[in-house]
Amino acid sequence: MTDFSLTGKVALITGGGRGIGAAIALAFAAAGGAVTVTARTKSEINGVVDEIAANGGLALAIPADVNDLERLPELVQTTVDELGGLDILVNNAGGEVSPSFLDTRVEDLEAALHFNVSVPFELSRLSVPHMLQRPGASIINMSSVAAGRSVRGHLVHHTCKGALTQLTLSMAADLGPRIRVNALLPGAIETVALRGYFETKASDLRETIIEHTRMRRMGSVDDVAAAGVYMASPAASWVTGKLLEVDGGRVDELAPVSADL
Repeated sequence: MTDFSLTGKVALITGGGRGIGAAIALAFAAAGGAVTVTARTKSEINGVVDEIAANGGLALAIPADVNDLERLPELVQTTVDELGGLDILVNNAGGEVSPSFLDTRVEDLEAALHFNVSVPFELSRLSVPHMLQRPGASIINMSSVAAGRSVRGHLVHHTCKGALTQLTLSMAADLGPRIRVNALLPGAIETVALRGYFETKASDLRETIIEHTRMRRMGSVDDVAAAGVYMASPAASWVTGKLLEVDGGRVDELAPVSADL
C-alpha cells in the first residue's frame, strides 16, 4: 500500500545506533526513505548504515552527542546537503537515571530535562525551516507510557517524559497544518538495556511485567518501529498531536479475573 511508503522522504533519527532508534532507521529505509543516523558511538551507527546499504537503502552516519547543542545545526545541514532535504525528524535519543527523591539534586533534574526536552525542542526548531519546504513533514518524539503516572522512585524519568509529552502537544498546535507532530509512548520494550536492568532486579520482574501486559509478551523494537513508519507516512496524514501508546495493552485489574482465551 503506497500510503505507508516513505519513498522520496528524508529522515533524521537521533539515538539511532541501537535499540529502538536503530530499528526505526532500518524500518524507514525498508519503507523507501533515506535516513541520517546519529548517536555518540560511531561503530554502532556505522553498523546500522552498513546494514541499510546492504539492503539497497540510502543512509548517512553522523557521530554526535546531541547534548551538545552546538552540534545540532551541523546535523540538520549535513542531512539536507547530503540527502537533499528533510521531511521527518525522530527525536529518539533520551534517557535518565532516577535516584530516590532525597538523593536527587536539581543538577540531576536539569541535566535530564536538557537531554530529554531541550534537545528535541532545539533540533526541531532547527529542522522546521527545512521541513516547511517539504509537503507532508513530520516530527516524532519518543516519550513513554510513564508520562502522567506516579510511580515511586521514578521522579526524574517521569517528569522528563511528562514534559516531552506536553512539548509534543504544544508543537503540534504551533506547527500545524504544515508539519505534523506526534509522540510514540513505548511500554516495556525488550532492549539490551532493559535486559541488563532485569539482571539487577528480582528474577521474576520480567514475568510480572508480562502478566500485567494484555498481549502477554514483552514488546520488541520492531513493534515501535512499525508505529514510527505509520506516524511518518502519508497513512497518518490526518494525525497530529497524538500520543500513541505502544505497550501491549495495560492490565488494570489488580488480580486475575478470568483465564486468557
